[in-house]
Amino acid sequence: MIVLLLGSGGREHALAASLKKSPKLTRLIAAPGNPGIAALAECFPVQVDDIDGIVTLAKHEGVDLVVVGPEAPLVAGVVDRLDEAGIPAFGPTAAAAQLEGSKAFTKELCARENIPTAGFRRCRTAEEGRAAVAAFGAPVVVKADGLAAGKGVVVAETIDEANAAVDAIFSDGAGGEAVVEEFMAGEEASLFALVDGTTAVVLGDAQDHKRAYDGDKGPNTGGMGAYSPAPVLSPALAEQAMAEIVRPTVAAMAKNGQPFVGFLYAGLMIGPDGPRLVEYNVRFGDPEAEVVLPRLEDDLLELLQKAVDGKLAGVAPRFRDETALTVVLAANGYPGAYEKGSEIRGLEAAEARDDVSVFHAGTRRDGDRLLANGGRVLAVTALGADAAEAQMNAYAAVDLIDWPDGFCRRDIGWRAAAQAEEG
Repeated sequence: MIVLLLGSGGREHALAASLKKSPKLTRLIAAPGNPGIAALAECFPVQVDDIDGIVTLAKHEGVDLVVVGPEAPLVAGVVDRLDEAGIPAFGPTAAAAQLEGSKAFTKELCARENIPTAGFRRCRTAEEGRAAVAAFGAPVVVKADGLAAGKGVVVAETIDEANAAVDAIFSDGAGGEAVVEEFMAGEEASLFALVDGTTAVVLGDAQDHKRAYDGDKGPNTGGMGAYSPAPVLSPALAEQAMAEIVRPTVAAMAKNGQPFVGFLYAGLMIGPDGPRLVEYNVRFGDPEAEVVLPRLEDDLLELLQKAVDGKLAGVAPRFRDETALTVVLAANGYPGAYEKGSEIRGLEAAEARDDVSVFHAGTRRDGDRLLANGGRVLAVTALGADAAEAQMNAYAAVDLIDWPDGFCRRDIGWRAAAQAEEG
């Protein structure tokens, strides 16, 4: 099969590494790709928002399957356009991608289907947002309704902080909406499902670290690291989440004429009453893909093809017993202002370690030099017998990378590592 992979981040590099293992793969191409992906695939300079260019590329190269990595082209309807052109694509249509594209859409679906989640109010003006904040009290969660690259959420500890978040959403006058939610206490985890329109099967779980700095301090980011599996999400809790949250969502989407095909990423809050939905993403997580996919024992391409063909019934993906842990290296200043163009050295030494992969998230080549070209720049993933060993292996690899202009958290996986050491 000739496969076209769309995207340029660490998630797509992890997808490329898994797809490359498939005996069914004859050729892997990527658009636009990155230096890490370029070692595995032929890269074409077509951006993910250039839907006409993507369709043209897929036709010209005789692509058998398009795998869409990021959310923006899914919400924009790239799968719809590829389908119109007769090109099979793995990912949801624009209608189904509303599960991530509109938080209000998802919350209202949950309300209709009695799916456990936080209480909420949909707010179309700043005044409505402030009223919702007053009704819920603090702490309270304020979310921009649309896509926000994992950063459009404020967990406000005070009413003033919440009102400021509401005002920020409506300040540009662009006609956006906000969702104000009750605060849910508990521990967050991510559950990934592979969905074929009617059947959903578990494709791993993980726990990530959103805050920029050690001790879960600082602003929200797209993710500073993750580990898989997540001890908090026991097999029983994962099945409860599938039964009460994921499968009812998939059934509702099919019933509404918006069948979902693709990766469905359920962000969960695990509390005393069991799992509740925080939000959905309609693609693999990043950096969660970098810890789930290295543990996958089955042929990823075969799984994706079964999803596209509607043949997931009875499928149960298998995973290695080891724990995987990834540490994100980000440019100084991220998630605020940061500079691009600094040189990164030492990747070969890091990658030479056993069971270590370095995924490129925001890099570019300048001749023989590797340069930073984004906020999140690298994801260093290691395997270990447990979380403590995976953490030790990952940081040993991180310490071999020479990049003075970057930083990372030094406590990724601290909770799971502590449990492993106690156990």
